[in-house]
Amino acid sequence: MVMKKILIIILFTLLSTNSYGVEKKTNFTKEIFNKAKSEGKTIVINSYEGWCYTCTKQVKVLNEAEAKFTDIVFLSYEQSKHEDIGKLLNIEFWTTIVVYKGDEEKSRLIGVAKKKDIFNAILKGI
Repeated sequence: MVMKKILIIILFTLLSTNSYGVEKKTNFTKEIFNKAKSEGKTIVINSYEGWCYTCTKQVKVLNEAEAKFTDIVFLSYEQSKHEDIGKLLNIEFWTTIVVYKGDEEKSRLIGVAKKKDIFNAILKGI
């Protein structure tokens, strides 16, 4: 009986962990952003909410893009916890992806975006 309870707890823990396998993190800082802009780099910024299913799907695509485009700076932030970043970048909604090349904004996606659209937006900044 004890073994069965332990197995159920382990199984529940594993299933819970897997359902949140995509990491959402805030790594945006003004210092990193300004340095990348001054160096003329391509920057992809992702605004998300922790509870947002669409955001989770787009994070998966952005993780693929980050693995493919190693010279691009990928920055993310949680909209409700970092409203100052949203104001700085003129981002009003979560599920927003903005692509810069140096100081120039090259693309902005708001809302649900397919993988193809996200990759096309990133390519505009290369």
